[in-house]
Amino acid sequence: MPQPQTLAKAQLIEVFKDAQGNVTGTGKTVPVQFNPQTLKLTYANDWGSGDKPQGSSTQFVGTGTTKLAMELWFDVTLPLRDNAPPANGDVRKLTEALVYFMTVQTPTAAQQQTPVPPSLKFQWGSFIFNGTMDSMEETIDLFSPDGVPLRSNVAINLSKHDLKFEYSQAGGPQSGAVGTAPLATANAGDSLSQLAAKAGVSNWQGVAQANNITNPRLLQAGSMINLSITT
Repeated sequence: MPQPQTLAKAQLIEVFKDAQGNVTGTGKTVPVQFNPQTLKLTYANDWGSGDKPQGSSTQFVGTGTTKLAMELWFDVTLPLRDNAPPANGDVRKLTEALVYFMTVQTPTAAQQQTPVPPSLKFQWGSFIFNGTMDSMEETIDLFSPDGVPLRSNVAINLSKHDLKFEYSQAGGPQSGAVGTAPLATANAGDSLSQLAAKAGVSNWQGVAQANNITNPRLLQAGSMINLSITT
């Protein structure tokens, strides 16, 4: 069971788009209670399916697909965020916020005829993923003596129909074009000073402030840090 963390919480943000796919605004925002321990990305090309004549060559038929999988923990007996008091009652009162992203919505674009789940953006630090939620699986593993669900693990899968890599400067305004900032990935047990020393950066305190890192002594495994900026 993961423990409460001091890093900025990941968020699922509803995104509104026009008929051309351009973002026109945002809606419901759901901050997670605990940041995921890992993110699993899967990239695939579409080579077609169905029956093909014997001996025919494989043919690329469409754009690639990117999928993101993660597990999120929810526990009503622990603080929600920013040391707020624990929630009372059923843990499903917390996880139902994720169900919203699985629910088909009334079409918002003029040319959209079929109801679809809302578009969303998952953001955690510098990591960004724009897509839709394909599936959600909730496993409840702790109950109160009265049989009330208290803790659950929620596995969610997101997808998008492209192979576009997206990330931004963690914790602040984006600097430069998306995808151009040199980012360092923290391993389990890394401190910011160790990570900065490996890159030849001496002012790790300035890096911490520029990246809004609240616990430089112990970085979250998988965190992507921009070591080229300082305050």
